[in-house]
Amino acid sequence: MTDTAAILAHFEAKLRFETDPSDVRAAQLAGDTFAFIDTRGDAAWNQGRAEGAVHLPTAQIASRAAELVPAGTPVVVYCWGPACNGATKAAIEFAKLGYAVREMIGGFEYWAREGMPVLTDSGHLHRPVDELTSPVNAISCDC
Repeated sequence: MTDTAAILAHFEAKLRFETDPSDVRAAQLAGDTFAFIDTRGDAAWNQGRAEGAVHLPTAQIASRAAELVPAGTPVVVYCWGPACNGATKAAIEFAKLGYAVREMIGGFEYWAREGMPVLTDSGHLHRPVDELTSPVNAISCDC
């Protein structure tokens, strides 16, 4: 027999604690208030980051979060991509401090591959949408 309640609880919990690049971008454009945190190191940040992100490497969260993220502000963290658990580690650090935190699945890799705005130290970097991650000629995937 299928445990529908357990299945439903599992997937609802995922959406409480995870988000994705297109939903984060939609929230930015809607003017939602949240701290968007790039948890990677300096070299990665300098190479490119999601527009609107604040740089706070995981190792500095415990000591610097309060100065950068006001208490009560929802937090979305990201790291490199699906093969990296850095954002999970960062989410744990924010949770220890009492923040409501979500992990952006796909990380910076999918932010960039889906054609979301990327900044470098030299300015904006436009990357074409990767057709394996997003529709090329549509606003969203409608999922």
